[in-house]
Amino acid sequence: MDFISNLITGLGVSIQPLNLTFCFLGVFIGTLIGVLPGIGPIGAMAILLPATYGVPPTTAIIMLAGIYYGALYGGSTTSILVNIPGEAAAVVTCLDGYQMALKGRAGPALGIAAFGSFIAGTLGIIALQALSVPLVYIALRFGPPEYFSLMILGFVILTFLAQKSMIRALMMAGVGTLLGTIGLDTMTGTPRFTFGTAELFDGIGMAPLAMGLFGISEILLNVERKIKQEMAILNTNLTGVLPTLKDWSRSIGAILRGSFFGFFLGVLPGGGAVLASFASYAIEKRVSRNPEEFGKGAIEGVAGPESANNAAATGAFIPLLTLGIPANVVMAVLLGALMIHGISPGPMLMKTHPDLFWGVIASMYVGNVMLLVLNLPLIGLWVQLLRVPYAILFPLLLFICLYGAYLISNNTADMSMMLGFGIFGYLMRKFQYEPAPLVLAFVLSPLLEKAFRQSLILSGGTFTIFLTRPISIGCLILTGVLLITSILPMVRKVMVRIITESEKNG
Repeated sequence: MDFISNLITGLGVSIQPLNLTFCFLGVFIGTLIGVLPGIGPIGAMAILLPATYGVPPTTAIIMLAGIYYGALYGGSTTSILVNIPGEAAAVVTCLDGYQMALKGRAGPALGIAAFGSFIAGTLGIIALQALSVPLVYIALRFGPPEYFSLMILGFVILTFLAQKSMIRALMMAGVGTLLGTIGLDTMTGTPRFTFGTAELFDGIGMAPLAMGLFGISEILLNVERKIKQEMAILNTNLTGVLPTLKDWSRSIGAILRGSFFGFFLGVLPGGGAVLASFASYAIEKRVSRNPEEFGKGAIEGVAGPESANNAAATGAFIPLLTLGIPANVVMAVLLGALMIHGISPGPMLMKTHPDLFWGVIASMYVGNVMLLVLNLPLIGLWVQLLRVPYAILFPLLLFICLYGAYLISNNTADMSMMLGFGIFGYLMRKFQYEPAPLVLAFVLSPLLEKAFRQSLILSGGTFTIFLTRPISIGCLILTGVLLITSILPMVRKVMVRIITESEKNG
């Protein structure tokens, strides 16, 4: 009964006119962002973060969440039609989706992508609602020592976000930690790293940081690459978007498997939609009776990954809402949005803000229906948007960023800060440093410091408090295991190199 009553409570919140309007805006903008290559959901959420300041927190999170899973829906359109992924998680869809389009089957490919995303998203939301309550009961036993150990675990998880160099990822985490300490000390009121600048007394805002690192830097990179939108849009019949019974018989297993694996990979920190889509494609190719068809237009190669990335997007909300830990950089932006509105996600969120907790979850049901209705009829419109030159798009995006940064506090310092982080983010990407660990460390470091100091106050200054509480020591042990498994591959490579060199010299 709790499941039904919670769903009714959430639906009552989500269908309020204001929330319904912002849910629609979120999924519509998300789909648009997913269709247009080179922007991505993180940049879009960062750019539109200031627009949520004038609305209630529940409405703001509903909109930002809609942008996230809406972008995953929209990313499949360009992957199938022009072989260019609109969003990183749609890269795998290019392999078979575009081949289906070349064979005149773009309609069924787009259709199965939309239906698969809808089914996976719905199953993921049901799992999210079912697992949230028991996880919250466990999380209610958390005190400052448990939170400190959990934050330490979160910092180690940063290593899993390293797409290239782990050392560079840890360096960026260090920079994020330093940036997170700027401002007045929360306990003593002493300024830290402000250099006498009054604008830094309140610390660095999440919005200018995220907008600069993801929005401005992305615009600069795209301008440098001289992205041309005059792409050869595939001319094919888009009328038959409903998959046939044969298509469904081949796809339903892939959709269910993608939903299952995608959801649990989304829950794991560092997993996310990109990893889920790649894993789903590999699984479908392994279990298929005709693996030679993959890469040549197999509909399972579209259905599985598209289902997995949407289920993963839903699963990522579990650690954020129940523990207050972001599983990926998108969740870090959402965490920042919650904190801006004065809300701390975690085990008490369900009790202190039940309207937000269940309203956001229920809004995903509504948003998934909206996306299914939006995606199929508006495919022609999305195709026409692909023809808009980037020379027109980027000045508009830059203006939105600048106006959004100023709107935060009517202060030009935020605009300057955002532009500074934009240039910094551009240089980071040029030299292959990743911004995701920096943002996650920036968000986690104030929480880590607060939990650490509260724990020492409780224990009278002794560190044994972290080792005498079961949940805390459990998190620390898991941290050690993850750290060892992260370092072992590096050690193995070094040992192989040393052995190889010694054999050559010997």
